Amino acid sequence: MSKTILILGATGGIGGASAKALLRHGWTVRALARRIPERSDSAIEWTQGDAMDGAAVLRAAEGVDAILHGAHPAGYRDWGKVVLPMLDHSIAAALANGARLALPGTIYNYDARCVAVAHPDTPQLPHTRKGAIRAEMERRLRETPGLRAMVLRAGDFFGTGAKSSWLSQGMVTPGRPVASILYPGRPEVGHAWAYLPDVGEAFARLFDRESGMDDFACHHFAGHWLDGAGFVAALGEAAGRADPKVRRMPWRLLPLAAPFNETFRELIEIETFWRHPLRLDNASLEAEIGPEPRTPLVQALRVTLEAMGCADGHPEASGALLA
Repeated sequence: MSKTILILGATGGIGGASAKALLRHGWTVRALARRIPERSDSAIEWTQGDAMDGAAVLRAAEGVDAILHGAHPAGYRDWGKVVLPMLDHSIAAALANGARLALPGTIYNYDARCVAVAHPDTPQLPHTRKGAIRAEMERRLRETPGLRAMVLRAGDFFGTGAKSSWLSQGMVTPGRPVASILYPGRPEVGHAWAYLPDVGEAFARLFDRESGMDDFACHHFAGHWLDGAGFVAALGEAAGRADPKVRRMPWRLLPLAAPFNETFRELIEIETFWRHPLRLDNASLEAEIGPEPRTPLVQALRVTLEAMGCADGHPEASGALLA
């Protein structure tokens, strides 16, 4: 029998990728969005509404078997004010329907200065405000009586629809062929990357098995792990640039702009994760779903660059996206 899931954030990266994967797995997919896309997937049951409106979330979730909470304020705007209330609305909707609530997690719950490899049960000792909020989100899922919840933590997302990713917001310029790469970290430091379609497929496989899970389940998605030099080389190959020019992130200059830009203020907190390697152990995930979905990196980057209009010969690479 087909099951029904409500996705909050289906117009975003992880929500959109998970929606496509769940449809392939035979799920009925509903989506709550403030603005329904003009070119929306007709296979998805769209409902207009805001994740900050608890009543709207309850209406959209009526009768569902699962909820994926992928809602995320763009550019980290008002992060501290809206993230927890939005999650509380999803928790209330999940409890009202006896549904499994899933949350895409991050590495920010950890302190990369003292954790090199994180397992799902590694103590969370966040040293940033964003990390503390992430840890609180998971605590609410873990400790709310009667709630069945699931967390899948992953590294930095990239892929079609990842509007707030490092790749699309600074490393390369959307709408332009890749002439240079602005890399935030040191070339010798490892970093975890998560391709959205792979993460979406992992979520779909987990949802297919959720009835047999503990009330609270947590897994890690390892994704692609490589150092800065390796990632730049893969990105250059995907872009058709054998030896791309590499620029360093001007971390010391960000505090000067931070008083006038909320995104910059949030980015400053994340610098630690580019200076220290933090790898995610996915043993429990693979024990649950089998081998982790993993598209070859250069292929995944090439698809991403084409969607961004950054591939040579792509009709959008003339700069039309910047108009």
